[in-house]
Amino acid sequence: MDFDRRRVLQGGAAAGLAFAALGGGNLARARSANDGLPLVPDPERRLDLPEGFSYRLLTETGKPMTDGFTTPGRPDGMACFAHPTEAGKLVLVRNHEIFASIDHGRPWGEGDALIGQLDASKVYDPRGGPLPFHGGTTNLVLDAASGAVERDYLSLIGTVGNCAGGATPWGSWLTCEEQMLKPGEERAEKLHGFVYEVPADANGLVDPVPLTAMGRFAHEAASVDPDTGIVYLTEDSHTGLFYRFIPNVRGKLHAGGKLQALAIVDWDSADTRNWPLDWSLDTARKVPVGTRMAVRWIDMDDVESPAADLAARGFAAGAALFSRGEGLAYGRHANGAAEHYFNCTQGGYFGTGQVWSYAPGRGEGTADEQSGTLTLVYESPGPDTLDLCDNLAVAPWGDLILCEDGRGDNYLRALTPGGTIYDLARNAHEGKAEFCGACFSPDGATLFVNVQEPGFTYAISGPWEQLRGG
Repeated sequence: MDFDRRRVLQGGAAAGLAFAALGGGNLARARSANDGLPLVPDPERRLDLPEGFSYRLLTETGKPMTDGFTTPGRPDGMACFAHPTEAGKLVLVRNHEIFASIDHGRPWGEGDALIGQLDASKVYDPRGGPLPFHGGTTNLVLDAASGAVERDYLSLIGTVGNCAGGATPWGSWLTCEEQMLKPGEERAEKLHGFVYEVPADANGLVDPVPLTAMGRFAHEAASVDPDTGIVYLTEDSHTGLFYRFIPNVRGKLHAGGKLQALAIVDWDSADTRNWPLDWSLDTARKVPVGTRMAVRWIDMDDVESPAADLAARGFAAGAALFSRGEGLAYGRHANGAAEHYFNCTQGGYFGTGQVWSYAPGRGEGTADEQSGTLTLVYESPGPDTLDLCDNLAVAPWGDLILCEDGRGDNYLRALTPGGTIYDLARNAHEGKAEFCGACFSPDGATLFVNVQEPGFTYAISGPWEQLRGG
């Protein structure tokens, strides 16, 4: 079936905002209260998009790949690269968020008949055999002109809960394990909860080497600052921290480095969640939207502890607490200033999401560094406006693309620098699974995104230029 859709854009794309009345959202069935860019229902019940936009289905869970295996389930975080060695080609490196308890979505085919083809030396955790953990990554090579998938294959296997990650300036993907297993749990043979690096030009399974110096915690996303080589990291926990990793050798993460946690100047052990009440913490201090706060960084030790207590130790030492830090992406302002934006999925008074930014200070990561700045950019007033923002991407026109992992209809929302939310897509599939992995092609012409269940990867194209300045 052909899932391409062609429409003509009608009218402008300046996005307005009609906030839902506080407390008026139905958490069980979130709808859209956002003006601007009305979405056209898809007769195929896949993606509702604005007029003039179309999608192409690239891959589907369970379908054969060119390496002989089948496409794994639960596609999640993802990045797009210009192929480092093949002109005219793009590479998508894609996570598969498969936890230890999930049996479906294995890439071994019907009845696991393909497991014998797997190179056991490339498996991180064999789980005692015969079936290893089947989380990890896949690489898709696309023709840049036609958008067709030319080949796809496993690139990392044997990990668990590969949720999000981040692209590096040197052409690789940092895939992050969210599940912190230790030997004996779920038949694990190794520690989990690490970051792994997958080159965009990997031709098959890479050696699965955990970047242990980057810490063992509920890793979610990563963002590499191209000016400094510092890696910023989010943690998917209600009591998570925001981290930075200063590598010993820029661009060589396997050479180790220093892990630190963010603390707010003059507010030790800050609770930034803005929840209405938490008896266990001092919640008298709230963070208004637009507040800019100076930060300091706390050195972390024993970063790969089997006790999985890194966040608790960091908070006790003064680090700031965030509610489910997830999507994280690097952007640059017109004046050249760098910014790392991140989502807190259940932050805010209504627990439906916050968007933060961190602006590095001058001399970031050096002995002479000046304080960076943490800013609360946006807080959701309810699920009908923004419901559980997860993965995040910076659009070529400067807006932030927010993937929802909500409790009703899920949308791709966009957030303008002026604080306006508008809708880019609605998941019209049965089951209303989350959007994830939003990323743009290097030329900005195509937005790639995953629908996690039942497991689809899409390419969306259209008149993006209409959104510039909208």
